[in-house]
Amino acid sequence: MRPRLTSSLGPVGIIDIGSNSVRFVAFGGSPRVPSTLFNEKIMAALGKGVAKNGALDEKAVEDTLVALARFRLLAKEMGLRKLHTVATAAVRDASNGAEFLYRATALGLKPRLLSGAEEAELSGLGVISAIPRATGIVADLGGGSLELIGIARGAAGEGVSLPLGVLRLGVDPNLPMLTDQIAAALDQGKLKDAARGNGLYLVGGSFRSLAALDLKLSNHPLPIVHQHRFTPERIAELRTILRDTPPDELRQKANVSRSRVPTLGPAAALLEALAAQLCPRKVIVSAFGLREGLLYRDLSQAVREEDPLLAAALDVGEQLGRFGDHGASLDQWIAPLFPDENLANTRLRLTACLLADIAWNAHPDFRAERAVDLAVHGNWVGIDAHGRALLGRALCSAFGGDGGFSKKLEALLHEGESERAAAWGRAIRLAQRLSGGTETLLRKTRVELSPRRVTLTISPRFKALYAEAIERRLKQLATALGREYLVKFG
Repeated sequence: MRPRLTSSLGPVGIIDIGSNSVRFVAFGGSPRVPSTLFNEKIMAALGKGVAKNGALDEKAVEDTLVALARFRLLAKEMGLRKLHTVATAAVRDASNGAEFLYRATALGLKPRLLSGAEEAELSGLGVISAIPRATGIVADLGGGSLELIGIARGAAGEGVSLPLGVLRLGVDPNLPMLTDQIAAALDQGKLKDAARGNGLYLVGGSFRSLAALDLKLSNHPLPIVHQHRFTPERIAELRTILRDTPPDELRQKANVSRSRVPTLGPAAALLEALAAQLCPRKVIVSAFGLREGLLYRDLSQAVREEDPLLAAALDVGEQLGRFGDHGASLDQWIAPLFPDENLANTRLRLTACLLADIAWNAHPDFRAERAVDLAVHGNWVGIDAHGRALLGRALCSAFGGDGGFSKKLEALLHEGESERAAAWGRAIRLAQRLSGGTETLLRKTRVELSPRRVTLTISPRFKALYAEAIERRLKQLATALGREYLVKFG
């Protein structure tokens, strides 16, 4: 499980010309989990005209071209290594789509028109990039189309594109008619049963806004959309809330833009129809989609197989650490204290060790607060709210903040998990103080666990490492593990 450090991504950029929004994103950092360096969009609603008369609306086209000219200048000044420009359903279906692409090319861009199948594939790869073990169907809802694709064992299958985008559905779409359309589209394909008993993974701004609304309404202690999940039965409840709540109140509750609010009702109706037809066991939201899938598709197989959480933690730990990365060695050092860890906890413990130095440059009184904030609110993937809370608890303890961890976040943990994560943190805290945060000195020592005690052994040549501060932290760790402590030199 030791993470590999891959070379820097670029930076690279993507201009995504969608049916509802046009967005420019610049990415950098780790290729496996790219960091967003810049993100800007306009809600051009190119697909509105297509839904009305089959052509891109001229006002929307002009607004889009103005934005594209700006994005091209920004990309040039940022020195991007590569700039992808892709167009999706609105341009694909419009009678004047070719003319629009010609005008975009005249700005110095190289736009590529994605087919419906390719759009579905990229969305599927984006979800796999963020949730490697995802199994079921990805549903990517845009303004002009809905893409569906099956995913399993880290691969995307065949996809379909349906003309069911939120700009085409109308304000109050007919639910039985939607269900019939989806059933007819899937009747002859392999997707019909792919989500049954598995997951339905949601991509797209309208779906994410629905998830944000659900998080707010349920008063979730950690309202992060990525990997938020709800049951299919919850969808009908959300539809009722959307019908009964004024738009301005919805904006406040879901924290979405005014232009996004009208799409929530159609998105909820479509989601209910999908759930009725596909019978998923769970509905999960993904922060990654087409753009991230485009980057993921270009990676080597070896890089694809890296754990996205560990890769991101390694990258952040290297940026913020004092004396270089030694998180994997730190995890190996404390591992004997936790011999009964399951695979999921072992992975999160390693993540905590990779991030063990992230708050050293904060004010001493706020290091724990800084570490917890990065752990629970960081732009991670491959982790859910429960995992974030566990990681935050460990780093709170690692930076000496045992009494200040949020009770709301602690409520996300299962019985005994808070104590276990706090013990990880105390072990990390001991190791960092003992070695001064350096790997070489850490290797001159070791810790062992027996039924009665925690034993710290230090090489005789490095006996001077032991001090009162070390004894104090060793005692705290032993107490947390319900043991006595012993120090040996040999």
